[in-house]
Amino acid sequence: MGALTGLKILDFSTLLPGPYATLVMADMGAEVLSIAAPGRKDILTEWPPIIEGTQKLPSGGVTAVAAWIGRNKKTAFINLKKPEGVEAIRRLVTEGGYDIILEQFRPGVMEKLGLGYEALCALNPRLIYCSLTGYGQTGPLAARAGHDINYLSRSGNMAQAGRKETGPILTNVQIADVAAGSMNSIISILAAVHYRDMTGRGQYIDVSMMDGVVPFNGMDGAAYLGGGSLTEREAHLLNGGTVYDFYETADGRYMSVGSLEPKFFKALCKGLGITEEQKPALDDPNTKKKVRDAFAQKTQQEWCEIFASLDACVEPVMTLEEAKADEQIQVRQMMPQVPFPEDAYGQTAAQSIQQLGCPLKLSECPPEYRHTGYPTGYHTEEVLRELGFSEQDIEKIKT
Repeated sequence: MGALTGLKILDFSTLLPGPYATLVMADMGAEVLSIAAPGRKDILTEWPPIIEGTQKLPSGGVTAVAAWIGRNKKTAFINLKKPEGVEAIRRLVTEGGYDIILEQFRPGVMEKLGLGYEALCALNPRLIYCSLTGYGQTGPLAARAGHDINYLSRSGNMAQAGRKETGPILTNVQIADVAAGSMNSIISILAAVHYRDMTGRGQYIDVSMMDGVVPFNGMDGAAYLGGGSLTEREAHLLNGGTVYDFYETADGRYMSVGSLEPKFFKALCKGLGITEEQKPALDDPNTKKKVRDAFAQKTQQEWCEIFASLDACVEPVMTLEEAKADEQIQVRQMMPQVPFPEDAYGQTAAQSIQQLGCPLKLSECPPEYRHTGYPTGYHTEEVLRELGFSEQDIEKIKT
């Protein structure tokens, strides 16, 4: 039994933030049904590569990303623009027991479909309804489209990140999407579940990805709001103004240095061969040059060997291939092998695939990797038959 066994979630989201939120909850035992528009194609279902051997499936193949983000979930095609499709959702919320909804449309879309919070709450007062958007349900930008890069930019974060000479940088990490959007959706939903357990009442949740990254301005942001100065690039403790940075090695690789505290800085100097007499002050403007020059003298592997026995907060910048082989990631089971569901894949694919794991570690009820994602829409007939729809209605709903 998982920590969230008993929770039933309807997931109307696409792209990454919503689906990752429901993935984490599915890994923890929640029953998630992903609702897709008939014939839907999006960045998750088409991000290459297609898993070898699945090209022969009626769906035309399943991508590794879709198999990951759909892990432990069911999936159904339901046309929300048809009355029969709307009725299917209404039955899922009442008869089907799905009393948690996560949707990621722009504000007002679900209301126009007759599936907004007020309409569905009238059918089931215990309903928890989470709307995840870029800018939230209120404010002048509520209806505006956006992506991760936009939320990080408007929130003030990117004015502090990057280099003085070249400006902001991209990290290939969906910070606003996942760290803010996905995680705040999970926290909000589980908080609402706890409230419902106490009161019997559901509620509406408004999650904004931009809201979520405003607090990511962190200590410098709090200091500025309290009367401090604006943070400039490469001018403060954690944005390149100290030794806290990346350093190129002799072979063109990089090492990361987080040696801020005196004991760690002392260990850094020891590893770099800088004697007590030569040791610069942490806040000396010339310190970074000395550290940079020192790292340029040896290869990354040589520095890894040197710092392996030193508690200095110095680690290599690894490729994903290297991270996959790293003992720490293996011990923490962060890239587990996940089996394919035989009913959907049969003998057309390998028995399992390696995927990104769940970061939550609970001693009594750890995450379970029951199966990879199914081809989109796979459970349509099963779900609708259970709700009592006729074959004729099912055909209308799924097309």
